Amino acid sequence: MISRFLFACALLSFTPLSAEGLADLQGKRVLWLGDSITYAGGYVANVEYYLRTRAPEAEFDFVNAGLGSETVSGLSEKGHAGGRFPRPYLHERLERVLTGVKPEIVFACYGMNCGIYLPFDEGRFAKFKEGMILLHDKAVESGAKIIHLTPAEYDSRGEDLPYTETLDRYSEWLISQREDAGWEVIDIHFPMKRFLEERRKDDETFLLQKDRVHPKELGHWIMAKAVLEGLGAEDLGGVDSPEALTAAQPDGKRLLQLITNRMMTLRDAWLTSTKHLRPGVAEGLPMNQAEAKAAELLAQIEALAE
Repeated sequence: MISRFLFACALLSFTPLSAEGLADLQGKRVLWLGDSITYAGGYVANVEYYLRTRAPEAEFDFVNAGLGSETVSGLSEKGHAGGRFPRPYLHERLERVLTGVKPEIVFACYGMNCGIYLPFDEGRFAKFKEGMILLHDKAVESGAKIIHLTPAEYDSRGEDLPYTETLDRYSEWLISQREDAGWEVIDIHFPMKRFLEERRKDDETFLLQKDRVHPKELGHWIMAKAVLEGLGAEDLGGVDSPEALTAAQPDGKRLLQLITNRMMTLRDAWLTSTKHLRPGVAEGLPMNQAEAKAAELLAQIEALAE
């Protein structure tokens, strides 16, 4: 108990928002784009939780517009979703989202669906790169800064499943764009891969994902930690789980849940108002009602964060 108390005190007394990348998020409208992993939003909520508990006096304006099944490649496998609909294509809705949300910063996490869960193929790879470059250019043209995130790890679970290599190649290309194109890229793929490999040394049954693709809570924290460290956070060495993150704050679990609820309320409203085409997504509240509900939740969040 004493060691946990001392750890919590040390964490709360740190002021990491002096890091330029973290401080840059204050007072900015930040858009998060991605597939079902971003739609679920665990890593996005963890990032916001970290920021609000380190700088409770600051303003943070996150909009999660992730959409399940989506790609930047425009590809879709035959019989996707039982043949009910093809995979959504980001570029069908991107301009509506950028025009509606008017972000100043965009985080984009794509790739998991873009290779259609097949072995590496140069043609599919070319479509991924083409879609990613178009995303980058459209975000910049809108006046936003864009930060790319490599895709999450695909867990082959020890089997000879070549899609793991596909996502390795996609991630390596994105990372290479730091030097080749001057892009801002944060790697979450290989940190997840390394974490998984280390844990499997002691427990061959250990899982970060429930179905090879969608991370559980710990997986979302590994993603969030990589994002935060990519932005300059230096106080996360001992924070190895979402429980450790919330343990450092009174009512931490409740605070994270409030942040998550607010994120989801606005997410559903923005997805509805920007007219995505994916069937089966819950309809959001009208924007004025969603913003009123979000304001009520924000008051509770700010009270707890202080």
